[in-house]
Amino acid sequence: MMILENWREIVFAAFCLVTLIQLGYYAGLFSRLAFYKPEPKLQNQQQPVSVIICARDEADNIVKNLPGILVQDYRTSHEVILVNDNSSDDTKYLIDELKKTFKNLIPLQLTQEAKHIAGKKFPLSMGIRTSRYETLLLTDADCVPASEHWMQKMQDGYSNGTEIVLGYGAYRKTPGLLNKIIRFETFHSALQYFSYALAGIPYMGVGRNLSYKKEVFLRNKGFSSINQVPGGDDDLFINKVATKENTAIVIEPEAHTLSEPKKSWEDWFIQKTRHYSTAKYYQRKHKLLLGLYSATQFLFYPLAITSVIFFNWWIALSVFVIRLIVQGFIYLKTMKKLNEHDLFPWFFIFELWMCLYYILFLPALFRKPKKTWT
Repeated sequence: MMILENWREIVFAAFCLVTLIQLGYYAGLFSRLAFYKPEPKLQNQQQPVSVIICARDEADNIVKNLPGILVQDYRTSHEVILVNDNSSDDTKYLIDELKKTFKNLIPLQLTQEAKHIAGKKFPLSMGIRTSRYETLLLTDADCVPASEHWMQKMQDGYSNGTEIVLGYGAYRKTPGLLNKIIRFETFHSALQYFSYALAGIPYMGVGRNLSYKKEVFLRNKGFSSINQVPGGDDDLFINKVATKENTAIVIEPEAHTLSEPKKSWEDWFIQKTRHYSTAKYYQRKHKLLLGLYSATQFLFYPLAITSVIFFNWWIALSVFVIRLIVQGFIYLKTMKKLNEHDLFPWFFIFELWMCLYYILFLPALFRKPKKTWT
């Protein structure tokens, strides 16, 4: 009876607790990216690099994007390995033509499917094992570097003891609400994995822009521990091998890659469902931290509205505004760093959208992923 009589106070106390947890994430964790300043480089890293791209029926993307990788301003030895994974389109003929002009393009033609290895892990593994150089730089066929200095900027992330460099894979800015939502979700994800890495608990990277040492791949027996999972060649692998000591980030706009965003809500939903289906395989500590953040972010607005209506409206509103100011400040700082600052005027709408977002994609955590990587 006492609980029923004091339910308003209990709801407000829960609202304050959720707000405090959220403030802990923004002020204690995400602020690391907001105030991040990379150490100045006395000289650029100049090490041989193997860029690896996997493609299946990506002829159109190869025409648009591959030249931007082949003409990078990088004076040290480098190669671009393009793994043609059983394509049925004109990919092979395009590669043959490009090979005539660009001698550092190394085609790798796969004509057989790998049994019992889902996703693109097999073609990516073949590309890595074929590579001549110790430093690997991974991207996708639908990505193009944001500048001719992409390769150099990503290599500048390496220092003594660094084995993994996480980059930012952005999406092109186009008109429309869907584009803004896709870009905000991409930014929001990067806000987390960059901040976690800076806090010494790295948990993922994105295959659109990722670099690591070949020795890390071989030492951990490649993707053998996650071969049964269709996805995860980027986030699950990094979740397994990344540590506080061996992981760095590079966030300069010149080091970004750009991809074409999905054009329809259905295609985007399918893409995100596939991505989230790998999260259940993360380490427990990462799942707990990510889950607590998502849960409190989802609960914040229902508890805020209930507290404003049924408790003391001005006290509840004051708590709400404090969190909103801290969040807005962190968002503005980090959006500027990742060249997504045009999204800032929309951030409150995106925050409300995230409540629906969690409902839409929660089932993906429990769904069996499809055995495809395209």
